Parts: sequence; structure tokens; C-alpha cells
Amino acid sequence: MTLVRIDGARLWARLMEMAAIGATAKGGVCRIAFTDLDAQARALFADWARAAGCTVRRDAFGNMFARRDGTDPGAKAVMIGSHLDSQPTGGRFDGVFGVLAGLEVVQAMAEAGLRPRAPVEVVNWTNEEGCIFRPMLGSAVWTGLVPLAEALALRHDTEGWSIAEALARMGEAGEGQPLGPADVACYLEAHIEQGPVLEQAGDWLGVVEATQGQRWYDVELQGREAHAGPTPMAARRDALMGAARIALEVERIALDNPPGCGTVGRMGVHPNSPNTIPGRVAFSADLRHPEAAVLDAMDVAFRRAAAAIAAGGGLTLEIAERALIPPLDFAAPVVAALERAARASGHPWRRMFTGAGHDACNIARFLPTAMLFVPCRDGISHNEAEDAAPEHLAAGAQVLADAVLALADTPAEAPA
Repeated sequence: MTLVRIDGARLWARLMEMAAIGATAKGGVCRIAFTDLDAQARALFADWARAAGCTVRRDAFGNMFARRDGTDPGAKAVMIGSHLDSQPTGGRFDGVFGVLAGLEVVQAMAEAGLRPRAPVEVVNWTNEEGCIFRPMLGSAVWTGLVPLAEALALRHDTEGWSIAEALARMGEAGEGQPLGPADVACYLEAHIEQGPVLEQAGDWLGVVEATQGQRWYDVELQGREAHAGPTPMAARRDALMGAARIALEVERIALDNPPGCGTVGRMGVHPNSPNTIPGRVAFSADLRHPEAAVLDAMDVAFRRAAAAIAAGGGLTLEIAERALIPPLDFAAPVVAALERAARASGHPWRRMFTGAGHDACNIARFLPTAMLFVPCRDGISHNEAEDAAPEHLAAGAQVLADAVLALADTPAEAPA
């Protein structure tokens, strides 16, 4: 039985007000972490949270926590949230829905006069998108996956400022609060799907039970620059042609291992002249799969194909694995709480895995964690055309509220 009723109209109004911060001409959002617009969004969230009866604090990396205490001072918190920063040409719902849905849950509980046993805490993670630095950095620092000092010392490639300096400038450096999940029982994150599965199936809700594993690579091919006219094809050491062939292999490997994904999203060509055969190309490669053994096999196939292509073209090859995020299952008690709430909602729903990286992927290595998805129109995200229906967002927030209330009365136990 639903004990709290979220206010879908209020949630939508806040999403639209937040979307005005960094609004783009095409209807999207540009609110990059560590900018003045990021600071404005944080201030607005803090104002709303305090008005809802929460205490607001920041840790040493600027992660924001809005807390409503429970009836048991010794109980560990149920944490919900996501992020407020965006891509340079991002949408209005990626990340921000999870933060504001969490705030709506807390405010609806307060308005219903309900105070569960455990505290409920809404979090805005710093620098999830990773437009300047690596993604999901705030949750990585909070969990200890990245040392605080190392993260604070990171500097902007072209402007030279450090994260520590940016947080100080924004007034977001925190009050010396300790990092880490020691006083948290479990974590939930609501998000738009960022893919087409729910919409195509006509489902309103996705209970996310697992993450997709990811391998990210930085690849460099070194050939030889030469004149585009007098150099015979057989004598060329064309780094761009080698990169193109490797990119096609990334696609083939993913297609051979469904539901795997493979992407080459960035490529730098030197000297980048129309009259010169490229002598050096640096590019990214990204392989994903929900099964660890298959992802490992994709890695082997990628390295083998890249090496053969480089050798065949007389090229020097360097592959550096930038990140390895193993696939993992989310915690059964938290998944079950979301599943019960989804079933009780009366809306069509399904279990699924997440194909994108989220802060939940970091946190699940340390705390019982699960995610809830709602559809996004045409499966489009990281795009100014990103859109979601108010009724789907409201349904997601309601299911989140019901699950959080159940977990806050009997929080899931952390893994040993």
C-alpha cells in the first residue's frame, strides 16, 4: 500500500526550473561540472532541500547530501540520488531526474508526516559526466576508488585550474565531512533509460538488476606522413586507414557478441591536412557487455585484430586500457524492494541491465545498490533532444518513494 503520494506536477516544475540553468537554444542543457552554472544548480537544489526540512552538507570533494533524519539515531541511511551536471549538449533529465525524484520522495514523506526508522539522504554526485575529467569521479572519490588528494589535484588540460581550486571558487569545497559509505545502508538511483528498450516495449518502469561491463581504451597508430599525390598506395603507411579498419573491427566484435556494444567515439588525426597521408592517429575504443567472460573474449579479439591490422599496414600500435569496469549484479534486497513497488504501481515494468555507466556502478561495489529506469523518448540521451514524459517521471518517483520507505523501515544489510 502506498503511504506517501509524490507530487508529479511539483517534480516536473522543478525539472523545468533546473533546466533553465544552462539552457541551450535547441532545448537542451549545458551545465558542465565545476562551472558557474553547476554552482547555480547546486545552490537551487540546496535551497529546495532546506525548504523540505533537510540538512545539507558537502564533503571534501563537493558531493552534496540532503538528509532527513529517521526515528533511530543509530540507523544507517538509505541514500538516493544522481547528478546535476550535464554534457555540453546534454538534455534536461539525465542525472537531474534522479536527484529531484529523491528530493520529491523526502518532501512527500515530510508532508505525509512519515518519518521512517532510518535517515533518508539525497545525494548530488560531483562530476558524473566527466566532460573535463574522468566520469563518475565524485562517487569514485566517496567510495575510495580514487584517492581524494589525487582527484583534487587534477588540472584542466588547457585552462590549468585544479579541481580543488574550482571547488573553492564555487564555494563547494565542503566542511571536512568524512568520505565513504560507513553510515549508509543502501543506495538507489533513478534515471532515464538512455536507450530504447522500455519505450519500444511499452513499459513505464525498468528495475535494473545488473550493470554492463565496460573496457575503455586509448589507441595510437604511428605510420609515416607523405605526399598524397606521388606516394603509391603500396608504399603508404597510412595511420588513418589503419584506424578505420580497427574501428570496423570494434563494430564487428560487438555485433558478434550480442547484446554487446562497441564504439569509437573520438579520433585525432595528425597532421590533419587534406594533402598529406596521416602519419599518426589517436582514438578511443569502448567495448561493453553484461557478461564478464564475453567481455574478456571481446578484449582478446580487439587486441588481436588491432595488432594484425597494424602489422599489415606497417604501423606501430599502442593500446592503453583507460578503464575496466567489471559487470556486476545489483543487490537482491534492493532490487526486490523496487520490484515490489513497481508491481504494486499497476504500470507495465520489466527487469533489465544498464548499458551506461552510472554512479551506482561505483557504489554497488561497496553497498547494496539498485537502479530504476523510466523511458526516454526515442531512446535519445546525451543530446539536446532528450525528452521524457511527465507521467513516466511521476510513476518512477512514486515507485522510488515506496521502495525507499520500505527499505528505510528495514534497511538492507551491507555486504560483508
